[in-house]
Amino acid sequence: MAAQSIMGRISQLIRANINEAIDSAEDPRLMLDQMVRDYTASISEAENAVATTIGNLRLLESDSAEAAKSAAEWQVKAQAASAKADQMRAKSPTEADKFDNLARIAIGKQIAYENDVKSFGPMIAEQTQVTEQLKQGVAQMRSKLEELRGKRDELVARGKVAEARGRVQDAVRSVDVLDPTSEIARFEEKIRREEARVKGREELQASTLDAQFEQLTADARDDEIESRLAAMKSGSR
Repeated sequence: MAAQSIMGRISQLIRANINEAIDSAEDPRLMLDQMVRDYTASISEAENAVATTIGNLRLLESDSAEAAKSAAEWQVKAQAASAKADQMRAKSPTEADKFDNLARIAIGKQIAYENDVKSFGPMIAEQTQVTEQLKQGVAQMRSKLEELRGKRDELVARGKVAEARGRVQDAVRSVDVLDPTSEIARFEEKIRREEARVKGREELQASTLDAQFEQLTADARDDEIESRLAAMKSGSR
C-alpha cells in the first residue's frame, strides 16, 4: 500500500505538470522539453522515496540482526551461568542458586531479543515488498522517460519538416502570384528575334561572297575567251 501511495502521488504530480504544460504551451518544442524536465524531476522524487524506503529496510534488517546477535550472546551467558551453577551445586548450593538465577535472567533476555527478531520479520517482509514495487515503478518511469524523449525528438523533427514544407508552399504561392513565366517567354522571344537577325546576316554575307566568287569565275572565263580569240587571230595570219 505504501508503494502504491507514493507512486500514486508522483503520478498525480506528473499529470498535473503535463496538463499545465499543454494548456500554457505556445511552442510545442518548449512544451516537450518541459515535459521531459518535469518527468525527470518526478523520477528524482521517486528515487528519493525508494532510497528512503531502502534505508528504512536496511535499518530494520540491522536492528533484526543486532537483536539476533544479542539473543545469541544472552544464550551463551545463560549456558555459562547454568554450567557454573551445576559446578557449584555440590560445594555451595547458595552460590549454585545464584548462578541459576543469572541463567534465568539471561534466558529472559534471550527470549526478549528472539521476540524482537520475530516482530522484525513481518515488517522486513512488508518493507522488502514495498521496496521492490518502488524499484519496479522507478524502472518503468525511466523506460517511459526514454519513450518520452524519443517521442519528443520525433515530434520536433516532424515539426521541422512541416515548417519547411510550409515555407516551400509559401514560396510556391509567391511564384504563382508573380508568374515569372511571362517574363521568361518575353526574353525567349527577344532571343529568337536576335537569333533570326544573326542568321539573316550570315545568309546575306554568304550570298555576297558567292556572288564575288561567281564574278571572279566569269572574269576568268572572259579572259580565256579573249586569249583564245587572240591566238586564233594570230594563227590565221
